[in-house]
Amino acid sequence: MDAKIDTAEKKVLVDIVKLAQQKGMKGKLGGWKEFLNNHDKKFGASLSDPSKRSHEVLAEFLKTFSTDEDLKFFYNILPYSSKHDSPEQCLVQATRQHPRHSKDYSLPFTDKGWLVINIKKKSKGIRSTTMFAVDCEMVLCEDGTEALVEVCIVDHNLEVKLHELVKPEKAIKDYRTEITGVSSKDLETVTRSLADIQKLMKKWLSSGAILVGHSLYNDLRVLKLYYDRVVDTAYIFQPMDGATHRRPSLNSLCQAVLGHEVRKKGAPHDCQDDACATMKLVLAKIKHGVDKPFPLTLVSGSETSKLLIHRIPTTVTSETLHEIVPGDFTLEQRPAKSGNIDMYSAIAIFKSQREAHEAYEDIQGSQRTDSNGLRQKRVKCQLSTGINVSVFVRKMRIDNHRKRDLQDDTLDTSKNKKLKKDVALKALSAKEDSLEGDRSMIERK
Repeated sequence: MDAKIDTAEKKVLVDIVKLAQQKGMKGKLGGWKEFLNNHDKKFGASLSDPSKRSHEVLAEFLKTFSTDEDLKFFYNILPYSSKHDSPEQCLVQATRQHPRHSKDYSLPFTDKGWLVINIKKKSKGIRSTTMFAVDCEMVLCEDGTEALVEVCIVDHNLEVKLHELVKPEKAIKDYRTEITGVSSKDLETVTRSLADIQKLMKKWLSSGAILVGHSLYNDLRVLKLYYDRVVDTAYIFQPMDGATHRRPSLNSLCQAVLGHEVRKKGAPHDCQDDACATMKLVLAKIKHGVDKPFPLTLVSGSETSKLLIHRIPTTVTSETLHEIVPGDFTLEQRPAKSGNIDMYSAIAIFKSQREAHEAYEDIQGSQRTDSNGLRQKRVKCQLSTGINVSVFVRKMRIDNHRKRDLQDDTLDTSKNKKLKKDVALKALSAKEDSLEGDRSMIERK
């Protein structure tokens, strides 16, 4: 029994020392190899594999750490080392176990052009704690799909491993320059293709490295990459009210966790800033202790200063949306999560609640309510092609503990009809209840 306990204890020490190596941590006598050279005059760092070292040597190395930050780090990872799971692996598991994971990460990996990277369960790769954070920018193509136009990857030290513009294979309809910061001129000399990026991703991930991102499934979709060793920062931080259906924005998370915004309102996205932000969030979570609830109160991001424009046909450009909605605002475009490639959504971000309210009141459209009873306006417009289309505009709403998910606002027409039908059936059922009384109640039971 004592031998088994000693073996288990050594395994914990080996895991912790290896993690300290990977993090480049240094005690009073330097890093692991520096410690060995100083502590062992005979072998020194020539025998640097922690598993080959004695229980006593491992313990002596860990005793060289004395700062509060280092001790807190070791304290937080200790439970996971004893379970043979690193903090990073625990965050991978937390991502997989999130209620939205199965839906969000149902990617069309069997489609042409997709790269699938599988790490065998018995492989050393599933123990890897190497992390890379990725962020992508996308353009809207003429066929209604999105394509990768820029990608940035950083390691856990926030060093840039890749930052490239990418030439989409399809004709581009909207560069979304106000969001991506990329214009047609920027791509004139670009030759890097999606296939080139996939080759690099395969090189880095085949050893089992963990891929980090915010709402990472969106990036995987445009990268046409299927990989399941991921940590999604939209999943691993939850608000104090425990509302798992709420997906915090990257900006609000950085404000709540790191104490600063990623970008100022209206500024274009920056791939490198966003990739670094997601890595910083993961490192902050590990430092805090992945098993401990983060005391997170999300900043709403002034939802009342925004208007939601949804069920937008892909034939409608951002310029047309600026004509439909009056006032000074910036747009954040989102693809339809329902899978309908013919529609998308957008958020109009104003400088204040008053400006958003005045813009909504000035919109020329018919007043109606959506399937949840929220007020919205249907706006009809004629495109330069002569085709008449409609979009819907409403205010963003947050009630006590629930923020309506943007995904629900991108329902395609068939789903919307089903919702209306369900509402009508419920109303009819309620009417029958009042007429038939107890008899109808018994029948329903």
